Amino acid sequence: MSASSMRAVGWARSLPLNSEVKVARDWARDHLEALGWTECAPQTVDAVLLTVSELVTNAHVHARSSAQLVLTWDTRCLHVVVHDASTDLPARRAPSTERLGGRGMLLVEALADEWYAWPCPDGKIVHACFRPPAAVTDAGDC
Repeated sequence: MSASSMRAVGWARSLPLNSEVKVARDWARDHLEALGWTECAPQTVDAVLLTVSELVTNAHVHARSSAQLVLTWDTRCLHVVVHDASTDLPARRAPSTERLGGRGMLLVEALADEWYAWPCPDGKIVHACFRPPAAVTDAGDC
């Protein structure tokens, strides 16, 4: 498929600092259900929802910021993108029995096909890509 013939669909949602992470998960689940993924790719859906939870939690807790969540399906990858107001990039930390948190980016790395983060003028963007199983067609449907 050439870049000029690429089809994409996407959604965006702003999540204020005082919103619950469950709102982000439910919103993402609704869009994945609309794509038909909850039926044909439930493990991918679970991975996406856990990643959404981790990235939005990081925005709220570590960046002390609202989160802008964008989901985009381009027929090759479901892009999960979260923007927050901090320029501090996330980093993997070694698991520790001494603290409760600190495993979020390890989870994202394990679940996503790839992830990366980069600073931008008003904060940072964290991006995770999920390639669905072969059961998902080019249109995103099962």
